[in-house]
Amino acid sequence: MLRSPSRSTRGWITAAVLGSVLVGCGSPSGGTADGKAEPTAKTEVTVEPIKAAMELTDVNGTRISLDGEPERIVCLFALCDDILTELGIVPTATNSALLAHPGFLGKEKAKEVDVIPGGFIAPEVEAILSHKPDLVIGPGDTHGKLAPALKGATTFWAVQPETWEDSVGYLRDVAALTGRTDEGKKAEKAFRAKLAEAEKAPSGKTALVIYGSDENFGVATPETDVAASLFPKIADYPWKSRGVEGGYSLEEILAQDVDVLFVETMSFGDADGKLSEKLADNPLWSKIPAVRGGDVHEVDPEVWAKGRGTRSLGIVLDEATAALR
Repeated sequence: MLRSPSRSTRGWITAAVLGSVLVGCGSPSGGTADGKAEPTAKTEVTVEPIKAAMELTDVNGTRISLDGEPERIVCLFALCDDILTELGIVPTATNSALLAHPGFLGKEKAKEVDVIPGGFIAPEVEAILSHKPDLVIGPGDTHGKLAPALKGATTFWAVQPETWEDSVGYLRDVAALTGRTDEGKKAEKAFRAKLAEAEKAPSGKTALVIYGSDENFGVATPETDVAASLFPKIADYPWKSRGVEGGYSLEEILAQDVDVLFVETMSFGDADGKLSEKLADNPLWSKIPAVRGGDVHEVDPEVWAKGRGTRSLGIVLDEATAALR
C-alpha cells in the first residue's frame, strides 16, 4: 500500500526539489456528511483600491516598514517572482526558476536575472547582500533564520501564503510598498475575474492533484496547497488535510473514482522520469478511472506547486479547467 508522505517529508521534498515550502497542514476542515466538500463562497470580483505605503501589516500580521520604495528586490522563493512580474518589476536576483517559464520572462530574459547560490534551503547571505537589496522576500519558516544576518544591511520580509486569498493579499502589499498600485489592482482584478468565470460552470468531475518523485507521493489539499485551494471552486475535490502525519493511500484514491488527475513530478539530483510513469508499476494505479481513461496530466511544478501568485494561479486555472471539461 502506497501512502503519501507526512508533513515533514513533504516539506523536505518541496524545499529540496522545488525551492518552495507548502505549509500549513492544519486539522481537517469541513465537509458534508457524505464526504463531499461544502459549497464554497462565490469569488468577489470587485477590487478595492490599493494605497501606496511605506509601512503596513501584511495578511499574516507581519509588520513591514521601509524608508522608501524598494528598487532592488531579491526573491528567495517563487511567489516573490510571481508578484514582481505581475507588477512589471524584474527582481535584482532570485533563486527560483519560475521566471524562465514562457508565462513569465521566458528562458532568454530570465538568464539576465542573477541567481543566488546555495539553493533554496541555504541561500548565501554574502551573495544576497552583494546585490545591495532594499528588500529581501522569502518564506518565514525556511528563511526566517536569515533575518539576523541581514539585519542592518537590508529589510527581510518573511511571508507565508497558505491560500489563494493570501497570495492576493501579498500582491496588494507589494504593490503598496513599490508604488505599483494600478498594476496591483489590475492583476488582482484579472485573476478574480478568471476565477469567478471558472466557478460559474464547475466541473462535475472528481479531480486530484498529487506530487512527488516516486511511490512516496503526496496529495495536495486545499488547506496546505495554494493551487489546490482553487479546486473546490471548479470541481469535486474531496481531499482534506489530515494533519501532521496524515496521508492518502492509493486504495483510498481508487475508492473516490478520480476522473482527472494532475501530477507534479519532482526531481532529485540525477533522478528522472515522470511520477505517473513510476506509479504505473503499481497494479492499483491502472484501476483509477482517470488512468484508465487517459486523463492524467503531468503539470509544471514550478507553476503549480511553487509559483502560488496570481499569474501562476491563472495558468493553473487555464490548464485545470481545460482538462476538466
